[in-house]
Amino acid sequence: MFRDVRERDLAGRLGGFIAEGEVVLNVLARDRHHRARSVMIAEKRLQKLTPLIERLGDDVAVYKAGQVVMDAIAGFPIHRGILAYGERAPALTAADLLTAEGPATLAPATLVVVLFGIANHDNMGGVFRNAAAFGAKAVLLDSTCCDPLYRKAIRVSVGATLSVPFARLAPGEDAVALLRANGYTPLALSPSGRTPLSSLARPARAAVLLGAEGPGLPVDILERAETIAIPMAGAFDSLNVATTSGIVLHHLATTAV
Repeated sequence: MFRDVRERDLAGRLGGFIAEGEVVLNVLARDRHHRARSVMIAEKRLQKLTPLIERLGDDVAVYKAGQVVMDAIAGFPIHRGILAYGERAPALTAADLLTAEGPATLAPATLVVVLFGIANHDNMGGVFRNAAAFGAKAVLLDSTCCDPLYRKAIRVSVGATLSVPFARLAPGEDAVALLRANGYTPLALSPSGRTPLSSLARPARAAVLLGAEGPGLPVDILERAETIAIPMAGAFDSLNVATTSGIVLHHLATTAV
């Protein structure tokens, strides 16, 4: 499970994932959604990290090795000195995540993020990190988004992809209709948005819709959602999608309902 991690991550892990480092392992230890199955750790770090490993449970296998051996097994230098193999929680549908009857009930006044076409793992991790920081309760992904539990996405998110519940929209599923049916106001970010972010009043249930840099959100989404713009200086009209998520989520988190 730990051999040639770099290459194997490209093809997926049959229901599993790889998490790196002490900070991320702490998240995994307290996570309600996913669980660790085994850990590989550098011998020099074993004593310090024993309390953390014990929190993972008696059923988690622990392997220790010298740093050179660990690097050779994984296929890259493991600077953080620890890798964990985790088991994904059962997948939820988008409706499950949003509806009161589903297994992941959300609070009446709440905030969710919906992503379209986000294929970059750095951006995916950054959006999840911001979602966790500003109190978003869930993330929905369209079918073209990359995997939030890819090793790099987990690392960039500092474990937030393990702690913030997420679900994929089925191909062709109408995200706007689903959100409105569950009482959410869809807020679509676009340089040509009709409402400046500073003028946006916080809906009781807000859904922040973000698209990939360049193509942005699909036209049919923009036509049926409330479009929001972040004004910028001069002729510049583009922000990194993770940066955008941080600005918008901070605004909504600090605006009274």
